[in-house]
Formats: sequence, C-alpha cells, structure tokens
Amino acid sequence: MTLLVQQADGTTHTLPPTLTWSFQYTDGMPCDSFSLRCLWEGDPKASPEQWVRFQAVEGDTVRFTGVVDECERIWSPQGRFLELSGRGLAALLLDNEALGQDYEVATLEDIVRDHVTPYGIQVEPGATLSPVSQFSVVVGSSEWKVLYQFAQYYHGVSPRFNPQGKLVLAPWDGENIIQVDNKTPVKRLVSRERRYGVLSQVVVRDRYENRMERVENQDFLARGGQRRQVLTMPGKGQYQAMRYSGKFQLEQSAREEREVELTIPLPFYAMPGTLISIQREGWECNGTYRVRQLETGQDERGSFSQLLLCPA
Repeated sequence: MTLLVQQADGTTHTLPPTLTWSFQYTDGMPCDSFSLRCLWEGDPKASPEQWVRFQAVEGDTVRFTGVVDECERIWSPQGRFLELSGRGLAALLLDNEALGQDYEVATLEDIVRDHVTPYGIQVEPGATLSPVSQFSVVVGSSEWKVLYQFAQYYHGVSPRFNPQGKLVLAPWDGENIIQVDNKTPVKRLVSRERRYGVLSQVVVRDRYENRMERVENQDFLARGGQRRQVLTMPGKGQYQAMRYSGKFQLEQSAREEREVELTIPLPFYAMPGTLISIQREGWECNGTYRVRQLETGQDERGSFSQLLLCPA
C-alpha cells in the first residue's frame, strides 16, 4: 500500500512502509479516521508540520482520503518512528461553523453550494434529494449538521464519504449481501444488547407554531425503558418535518440497542452500508445485519477487519 501526504501548496510525499496502520470507516457518524506508524530516518524534502492531506492507495484502488490532524516524530531506544493520525474529509464540515440563515426553499444545489463546495469537497453523482421548504440553519451549527439535517432528517439518507473523499448523498445499496457461515474465518463474534441511550419518548416542540408532539417507542416502554428527550424545532419548519425529527430520533436510538461485533482476519472485509447475513450453527443471533462501522488494519497480529453491525 502506498501512503501519500500532501502539503497546502500541493507538494506530495510518499511515506516509508508502515509498521502498523488502521483505517476506520463509518456510516457518516462519527467521522472516519486513520492512524499509522512507520520507521522514520528523516527527509530533508519533507516537512511533517506542513502536511494537510492524506491518501492511501493500493494498486489502482484508493483506500482512504482524509485530513492530517496530528503528526509525531519519535526517538526511542527501539528506533525512530513517525506516527500520523487524522480523520476523513467530513472533518472539514465538522470543524467549520455555518452562517445562520433561512431558506424559503432549500434545494440540494443550495446546500452543496453554501455548505459543502467552499471546502473543496466534491459530491458523488447520483444524489436526488428533493427541495425542502422553510429550511433553517441555526446559528452555531456546524456545516456537517446542516448537511446531516437536510439529508437525514428530511430524506432519510445518511451523508457519508467514500474512500476517494467524495461526499455520497444516495441511499444504501441493498442488492449485495455477504454470507457469513461456518466456513467463514471468523475470529470473534459478539452480540451486544444495550439499554442505555435508548429513548422511550421524544417530545418535539415547535415554538413558532405553538405545537407539541410526543413520539413513543412502545416496545422499549413495555420492557420498562424510561428515557425522554425534548427537542425544540429551530425554525419555522413544516409539521411533517417536526414529526419526522421525533421519529428519526427514536429510530436512531433503537437502532443502537442491539449490536453485533464481527472480527475477520482479512483487511477491508466489508464497507459501511453492506448487508451481511450471518448463518452459523450454534449461534443464536443469526440474521441479516448492515455494517455501521469498519475498523481494518495491520499490526503485530496480522491483518484484521472488525465490523460493528446493526439489524438491517
């Protein structure tokens, strides 16, 4: 794998072969991230403090594109090393605050023009999100929050970045399914049930229209769950959006109640959004899941992929 770093002036450097590396891909939240360690003897042409971008390329395949957050040059009795870490390009939207404004009608082109392209981010073709009337950008919101609200709250699409660093605003592909059975080299399989963080009720307040709505997770309530969240609509939004916001919060919290952790001794086993069908003898949690997060890399133990799955 070839690891490249780029300075603000466009100068590109190739890093020495790595000792360890790890890439973490998510379904949009939290941000993708990377870390690596390599031997470092110094390079008079390289200035690590000037590095701003990172890319990993394997053959003709781009595996990761991101921003450099931290760089360390280490001297120790074991040798000299370089450690580099950072996040995916969503970091550019997370780190920048949006200007508060109200759109009479916000189109996808408006959102991309005002909150995405100013940071040099390209959008993968294929996005078809309909306009949203009375769309408000709250003062203090990050550019990522604006994009997330438009795509996820109003259209049910998870904004995320592909390994090439392009923003994807299309639904998940549900056609390809990876089968995990007794022949699959599974190193670890964990089923995790979590009650904390699961919402039993969401109260949505629209202070402009003086309306309030309660949305409940009846299944969690029946099992003794009790956790309420109160949301205040930031602007003069549609009542449909108000309902969807509460429904969305409940669905997100319920989605995180059950989680399956799957570890495979292979790199890049399955990217977020991929459907995985687990059918293993003696395993009581067989079923179809969607990949929420992938951490893949190589260390002293060899190559690995650790996947976090949620019910599809």
